Amino acid sequence: MDLQTTALRQLKNRREGFSLEQPFYIDQDYFKLDMETIWYRDWLFMGHDCEIPRAGNYFTVQVGDYPVVIVRGKDQVIRAFHNTCRHRGHRVCTQDKGASAKLVCPYHQWTYDLDGSLVFARQMGENFDKADFGLKTAHCESVAGYIFICLANEAPDFAPVRASIEPYMAPHRLSEAKVAHKTTIIEKGNWKLVWENNRECYHCAGNHPELCRTYPEAPTATGVQGAGDDPFIADHWARCEAAGLPSTFKMDPSGQFRTARMPLIQDAESYTMSGKRAVKKPLSADVPISHIGTMLLFHYPTTWNHILGDHAISFRVLPISAEETAVTTTWLVNKDAVEGVDYDLEELTHVWTMTNDQDRSIVEENAFGIRSPAYEPGPYSVDHEGGVMQFVEWYSNFMIERLQGDKARLSAVA
Repeated sequence: MDLQTTALRQLKNRREGFSLEQPFYIDQDYFKLDMETIWYRDWLFMGHDCEIPRAGNYFTVQVGDYPVVIVRGKDQVIRAFHNTCRHRGHRVCTQDKGASAKLVCPYHQWTYDLDGSLVFARQMGENFDKADFGLKTAHCESVAGYIFICLANEAPDFAPVRASIEPYMAPHRLSEAKVAHKTTIIEKGNWKLVWENNRECYHCAGNHPELCRTYPEAPTATGVQGAGDDPFIADHWARCEAAGLPSTFKMDPSGQFRTARMPLIQDAESYTMSGKRAVKKPLSADVPISHIGTMLLFHYPTTWNHILGDHAISFRVLPISAEETAVTTTWLVNKDAVEGVDYDLEELTHVWTMTNDQDRSIVEENAFGIRSPAYEPGPYSVDHEGGVMQFVEWYSNFMIERLQGDKARLSAVA
């Protein structure tokens, strides 16, 4: 029985409300199936408009086997290209980020314009046509300061994502913000374990003392479990909506992405040890009230986000192997905020730096236990882990739909 058939059978027979079978978390062949079925075919969050504010600014990412460069053109359009020279395949941009009037491959100096067109390739013969050898493009969309790419030949429709999240994000003007700090940690666990851990706060009281000073442990904070029935949350939504800030829980029918504005604990305004603002300058002048809580944006499989009155934090998940995942955290502040004057970097980053490291340890210990031959899928808490169940349900349904479609196409060809 081939792997696709085996995985499809396992997902269809999955016990509802339980974790996945062991190979989905540790097996390299299952990991490759994830990459081919989800990561190489869907929209992925990569970074922010404000990271490349001027023409020629670029940053690079590695999505599985695909190196990608994202660059702002002279026309101010943000584009994504496969970071592979059309000569002999050398990476064109070898640094994490940079700025250049042209993209020049360091191997033989093939030179590309910022729109990907090849403009210089020396001594290639009189029949060589530069127009045939521009950089290969990847689909690229920018919405409310967030850059998404898709590596598939034909990308899924991005319009539902834009329509859903843009109204919630627009008031925060993140395309005009700036990066105050950015870090990447490697968690030695499968990307799904990273997400499962994120999708519940059942573990928070025992593991996240810093976060629990401001973020509510209640399961309603995920938005999935009866948030609208919580009077505290309902009052918060009404107050924010009256100020022109879309706030109520909204999830796409597929379960892949959702938004909601959630209150913090008591009088807290920000993720600091005191609960007070970390940044004196508001993130956006378009937010007319204080104590707006955190605007939560989730988009599987790559990002979760917290957008507050004084700053925003984005998290990007990128799988490296079956048991390694890179998690990049970016803190955004008002473009005019000055470090040491308007904010202290340690105060701004402390809570999530500690929380990320605690989550890294949790994920790695979780992965360690799953490797045991004694592991078998266990039950999620109906009271506290609705968010995890929703993620696993999305993953299972997404994989089943695509694997069934792939099998049908193969059968038709056969």
